[in-house]
Parts: sequence; structure tokens; C-alpha cells
Amino acid sequence: MTNLLPPPDVAESLTLELRRGSLVLAVLAALRQEHYGYTLRKTLAEQGLEMEESTLYPLLRRLESQGLLTSEWREEEKRKKRFYRLSAAGSQVFEALVAEYAGITAALKRILAREAVLKG
Repeated sequence: MTNLLPPPDVAESLTLELRRGSLVLAVLAALRQEHYGYTLRKTLAEQGLEMEESTLYPLLRRLESQGLLTSEWREEEKRKKRFYRLSAAGSQVFEALVAEYAGITAALKRILAREAVLKG
């Protein structure tokens, strides 16, 4: 008899893929207010979305290179920190992503509810 369960790494890979898109939306949402890396990580973690520095900083650099964020170096508490905020283009993209997310979420709720009814 063959094993019908996929290897564990398949579920892990799909979970990471799902999480990646969610992290972009969460970072854009949080950066409607200015943050530097540490406070951004802390804010997201307080809301239940923990992120490693090795994930956050490359994401911030990528979003900035795409024109969705602006940043500036400032000295605070005798240390230089890079502060990030949504750009005008970032705000537009954020609004479009929120609308897309709402549509996908609504569709998934309908699909999952229908499947639950069919099983029940």
C-alpha cells in the first residue's frame, strides 16, 4: 500500500509560501507609521506575527527598491537608525493589496464553509 500523505517538507514549503505574502501585507500596514527595524519587528510580534531579522531586513530593502518604502538614517539615543515609512506608491499598492486580500479571504471562507457542510 502506498503512503497517501505528502512528505512533511511539502506542508512546510506551502506554509512558508503562504506566510511570505502575508508578511509583505503586514509590513506595509505597519509602515503606515514610521518605524525602524527593531520597533517594526516588535510591533508585528505584539500582534502575533513574529519575524526573524534575516527575513525582515531583506524584505525592507526589497520593498524600498520597488519604490514602496522610503527610509532615512537618523541618530536616536546616540545610535544611527534607519527609519522606514510607506511612500506614496506604497500607500497605493497597500490599498490594492488590502482589497485583494479581502476578496481572497471572503472566497476562502465561502469555500471552506461549503466543504465543512459537505463533510458534515
